[in-house]
Amino acid sequence: MNIYIEELHTNLSPHEVYYIFKDKIHTSFLDSGRDEKSLGRYSFIGLNKFLSFIWKKEGCYINDELQIEKDGFKLLQDILCKYKVENTSKLPFIGGGIGYFSYDLCSKVENLILNSKDDVDIPLAYFNFYENIIIFDNLEKKQYISALQRDENYKEKVKEIKNSILNFEKKEINEILNYNRDINKETIDYNEFDSNFTKDEYINTVEKVRDYIRSGDIYITNLTQRYKRTNNNRKDYEIYYRLRAINPAPFAAFLKYEDFTIISSSPERFLEIRQGQVETRPIKGTKPRGSSETENNKNKIALQNSEKDKSELLMIVDLERNDLSKVCKANSVKVKELFSIEEYSTVYHLVSSIVGEIKDEFTSIDCIKACFPGGSITGAPKIRSIEIIDELECVSRNIYTGAIGYLGFDQNVDLSIVIRTIVMKDDTAYFGVGGGITWESDSKDEYEETLQKAKALMIALN
Repeated sequence: MNIYIEELHTNLSPHEVYYIFKDKIHTSFLDSGRDEKSLGRYSFIGLNKFLSFIWKKEGCYINDELQIEKDGFKLLQDILCKYKVENTSKLPFIGGGIGYFSYDLCSKVENLILNSKDDVDIPLAYFNFYENIIIFDNLEKKQYISALQRDENYKEKVKEIKNSILNFEKKEINEILNYNRDINKETIDYNEFDSNFTKDEYINTVEKVRDYIRSGDIYITNLTQRYKRTNNNRKDYEIYYRLRAINPAPFAAFLKYEDFTIISSSPERFLEIRQGQVETRPIKGTKPRGSSETENNKNKIALQNSEKDKSELLMIVDLERNDLSKVCKANSVKVKELFSIEEYSTVYHLVSSIVGEIKDEFTSIDCIKACFPGGSITGAPKIRSIEIIDELECVSRNIYTGAIGYLGFDQNVDLSIVIRTIVMKDDTAYFGVGGGITWESDSKDEYEETLQKAKALMIALN
């Protein structure tokens, strides 16, 4: 399959361009809202869906047709092979699918039975494959439109997209884009949001995790509390633009489906694969931002020197190295960064980077399957942690701590870990927040950390 690429000349930013297409069902926006020199260099908009892949509990569907007794990962690989392209450009993604893998897909990957209640009910995975991708190079300030040459009208579709962008009146969205709040001065009424835990229940559950650590079942497990709120009076795209304004992130996303929308502002990369080279960037260790520069510096130094947080991250680095080694060439898996500090609107994070070179006999889908779900949001050992999570959290995580991003027809992949993410369905907003629990964890501090992580999401919904 061939792909046509044409340069687009516009002064509109990626999120301004997406506003033009926001009301179209099955559009997708992968929005790098910060760090254009590194993690956030590129943003992408998917338009004109021609194929959908939906993985439900009863099976997989391609364009609404049930695929009897076929593995979903194999089906995805078949799609990528059918529309295979050679990407000779410098752009990482010029055609393919955009969508998500939910955390609950771990039951298929690891052949586990999960008993927690699913009260959101969205597919286990959903990828739309597009005829057109709008590509933004946020570093060089260049834009492109790609077109899959499936028929002779591909240039006309590019022309239609360009005309929509060039004829757009920016004044239409000034009010939304000018939203500006100091997140650290906001107050939140937590009683407006329902959680699957009370404060005392969460604290007691942290102690149950520590009991599992004491007995030798696990070293670390990520524990989540899930919030929800009904009767939200804002449109999904308004919530997204508010969240983007107060909590910009390199792996933000807005995915709009028939009966639900995903609004994400994630700081964490799950997997990036380019030309057979793979990177994962686990986050473990969090400190809140303070009310002054002095307090901020103090918290950053405390995180950098925290033996508890560094030990937590080291456990996950070891797990991720092991996962990558299943599909990577011998001696190619390396720790590129170990304890880097990244700062966001409400918190500081401790981050590592692990890289490897995928063996010739494995595909990008094989690599995803080998590493899913990300170890930073399960714990170690992974399978036992998943079982304990299912027992203690009681409600399904759904998309939370799954993965969002693109699957390229050239085998390039970039997927985030789904944190700082809202699912909007039936006038209800759902989101999870959590943290890694180790033997050194203080249960009250762990609860307060979840509140810090929830802050931007709650303000966006207020």
